[in-house]
Amino acid sequence: MKFKIILLLVLLTANLPTVTAQIAKPQRFIAVTIDDLPVVSTRRDIAARREITTKILEHLNAAKVPAVGFVNETQLFPNGKRDEAQVDLLRQWIDAGLELGNHTFSHLSLNKNSLEKYQADIIQGETVTKELLAGKNNAIRYFRHPYLITGEKLATKRKLEQFLKERKYTIAPVTFDNDDYLFARAFDNVTTRGDEAAKRRVGAAYVPYMESKADYWERQSVKLFGREIKQILLLHGNSINAERLGELLAMFKNRGYQFVTLDEALQDKAYQLPDNFTGKYGVSWLHRWAFDKGNNFVLPDEPPTPDFVRVEVERESK
Repeated sequence: MKFKIILLLVLLTANLPTVTAQIAKPQRFIAVTIDDLPVVSTRRDIAARREITTKILEHLNAAKVPAVGFVNETQLFPNGKRDEAQVDLLRQWIDAGLELGNHTFSHLSLNKNSLEKYQADIIQGETVTKELLAGKNNAIRYFRHPYLITGEKLATKRKLEQFLKERKYTIAPVTFDNDDYLFARAFDNVTTRGDEAAKRRVGAAYVPYMESKADYWERQSVKLFGREIKQILLLHGNSINAERLGELLAMFKNRGYQFVTLDEALQDKAYQLPDNFTGKYGVSWLHRWAFDKGNNFVLPDEPPTPDFVRVEVERESK
């Protein structure tokens, strides 16, 4: 009997690391959304754009991620004429079984244009996307505001919401906001410059930065709701994600995340809360809800983009 008790204790002790690991990794859910399709990059030749698209889709497919891509159709009309090579980049997304949404035709800011012009740009941005989706017996369902800007005036915001509802759009919010676009611009710049050391440095910093943001948005969720809600991640169809998306998705898996559809994420009760935010800039929906409760609900330690990344962006813009 004594031997059996000792053996049982040994077995339990041996399993402690596994039990501890399970406790340390709570069950988490995240929907992946990718803006500015087909591609947003300073590398404008079709070969580079095709490479970026192909790599991003390979990463998504390998991790079995049901992403939604948001399209700016102006990219399909260089020089005002439809370019089938650009349209083919969107066909790659659809052939991969992924969904496309509307991000306006020309990536307008609602705060810098009239509501009427903005609404017309939404309608113009439906044309090719609807055509491509119809070929797979699907319809366009989601709208994402460029820059996450939803209006400086509440009256304008509500009119736009009604317009989108009438056109059968669901607004695609973002909780996991980040500066992947700055990393991508820096990555493009150092690639063009041929600076391999700088390229490695920018690339190596990306996933650790995103993991620090994951920690922040997880804590911000708990601060607001006492739990981690189903997150909605904003990324862009750019070069840094073409190179590092596989590592990024692995990081999320290591933190206990399961990848879900945007529709599944929106079933979380948190998204039933109203969006009352108005302002010059776009912010995460977690911050919007936090502002409604009071500024003390906004966690103050959101990780910044590394200074050296910003330096690489600014160096090329001077």
